[in-house]
Amino acid sequence: MNARTREDRRRTGRRILISLLVTVLLLGGLAGAGAYLWSHYGEGLSQAFGWTSNDYEGEGTGEVVVVITEGEIGQDIADSLEEADVVKTSDAFYSLLLEQPEEVAFLPGSYRVKSQMSAQAALDALQNPENRMAFTAIIPEGNTVEQTLELVSAGADIPLEELQAAAADVRAYGLPEGVDSLEGWLFPATYEFEEETTGAQAIAKLVDTQIQVLDEMGVPAESREEVLTKASIVQREGGRIEDFAKVARVIENRLAQDMLLQMDSTAQYGYGQHAEGSVWSTDEALADDNPWNTYVHKGLPQGPIANPGRDAISAVLSPEAGDWIYFVAVNLETGESVFSTTPEEHDAATGQLREWCAANPGQGC
Repeated sequence: MNARTREDRRRTGRRILISLLVTVLLLGGLAGAGAYLWSHYGEGLSQAFGWTSNDYEGEGTGEVVVVITEGEIGQDIADSLEEADVVKTSDAFYSLLLEQPEEVAFLPGSYRVKSQMSAQAALDALQNPENRMAFTAIIPEGNTVEQTLELVSAGADIPLEELQAAAADVRAYGLPEGVDSLEGWLFPATYEFEEETTGAQAIAKLVDTQIQVLDEMGVPAESREEVLTKASIVQREGGRIEDFAKVARVIENRLAQDMLLQMDSTAQYGYGQHAEGSVWSTDEALADDNPWNTYVHKGLPQGPIANPGRDAISAVLSPEAGDWIYFVAVNLETGESVFSTTPEEHDAATGQLREWCAANPGQGC
């Protein structure tokens, strides 16, 4: 074999190799693009072609309690049902409402329904008066006073205006000197009321329960407001209960180092954006000079920003040992957070959140 023949074969081999590499790269690019498109539009395409459905089938299983508050419209109820996994999608339920010959009216209150019901089964259940729990209010952890009063009104059949008027008289409930709001003092739980319960009596029941819990956990009377303030931040910031004690430690570490707490939940609360459901705070909220904004003022906010539950209070009383200074949620669906000790680590974790948000639009980002 002469030198020219060997050189020709080497050139031919290189051309084949290059062609194969280009083909692999093109296929890889197409696969990547396909994966991206499917992650964003695959569910809609699958439903459009009839491969999957946006609705469950059947009557469902187990028991779920959902609450309809005064003033909620069909889309609000549809969203709540999807969040509780009563229906597969809010679209399925809301579309069913629009198909009804007459407008569907929902009576505020707590309803016993099931998990993974068809939209029709869920609608039938919410229209069945036997499923409505009379004079029962279910208060989740992390709600504000305003949200809690709406739930009590719906569950206990007490006019919201009566509850709001009773809540304005903060001194009537035996709270510590200087406490000028019921925020943090309405313990989240399931409550049963008598038919004749007044607004003031209902509020007193929630406050008394919170004080009883604090006493059971050994919180001195003079420390109650501080503990509830920290616990309310833990409740709103901690995505998972198992992370609550770490969040509590970050609070303590920042206070010990005379750092700004820089908790978005406090900035959003002080600016009135806490009910908007976004993990990101606006520049206006972060810069607003109000006594709850821990981006502006050092130390704890003026008072609690929500009503914490037992787990959040326990975390404040027993923070997990660690030297974390930062944390950020990196998956809003699971609540997973990353805790860091340096700005560089925190920036990398924040990048994870941005990537998750880019891949999951409309999921709290």
